[in-house]
Amino acid sequence: METLYLITFFILGLLMGSFFTVVGTRLPNHENFLNSRSYCDRCHHKLTLLDMVPLISFLLLRGRCRYCKGKIDALSSYMEFFTGVLFALAYFAFGFSYDLLIALGIVSMLIIISVSDLSYYIIPDELLIFFSGYFLIIKVLQVGIIGTVICFLSGIVLFTIMYGIMLLGNFVFKKETLGGGDIKMMFVFGLILHPLLGLIVIFIGSILALPVSLLLLVKKHERLVPFGPFLLIAFTFVYFTGINVPNIIEFIKLL
Repeated sequence: METLYLITFFILGLLMGSFFTVVGTRLPNHENFLNSRSYCDRCHHKLTLLDMVPLISFLLLRGRCRYCKGKIDALSSYMEFFTGVLFALAYFAFGFSYDLLIALGIVSMLIIISVSDLSYYIIPDELLIFFSGYFLIIKVLQVGIIGTVICFLSGIVLFTIMYGIMLLGNFVFKKETLGGGDIKMMFVFGLILHPLLGLIVIFIGSILALPVSLLLLVKKHERLVPFGPFLLIAFTFVYFTGINVPNIIEFIKLL
């Protein structure tokens, strides 16, 4: 039965990953992603259901549009696969629980915002508002009103810390160092994580972003690197591994 559940969550992740990619690419452009049909980015031909079977259509069509034979961006297929894997991993780690709902929300954030930030360097406010409301509702059900208020205050603390980091970075480097979306996103993280864990997320995200930033700077002379996906990867890692404050305190004592 557990294997069946894992397969089910993987397939659900494939389907949702396709939708998340559409949201991530259309929302920054203020396009309708709920009612309008999908189309080829090159020839703009409307796609049928056979053209949009997650992962399978891309493989069967060998990465090319059925109509214009133009090359299809593989981003959607990658995101479908990763969403499927992470949905299955979420069920494996948390089973049927409120923690599973939170984990699925985190994966959804990771995919949608990564697509948006990598494609357009934008983290839409609409997404942050939606996920803030989603996590707050789950927290009310999970820990009650008082516990949710504490989570809300944790979000404010992390937002303030990230804002302070931005001000310091702007002062030192004499330019904008963080986008507004990255700062607002820390509030959402704080709804789920203790502020100390939020600092760990910032640290891990920075470590992950550093080599990529240096590589892009050397090879492509690209100075603008979206930080959001790295923060989200770190956020997902911290939540899925179950790292908690006592773990961190014990680690610090060993140093």
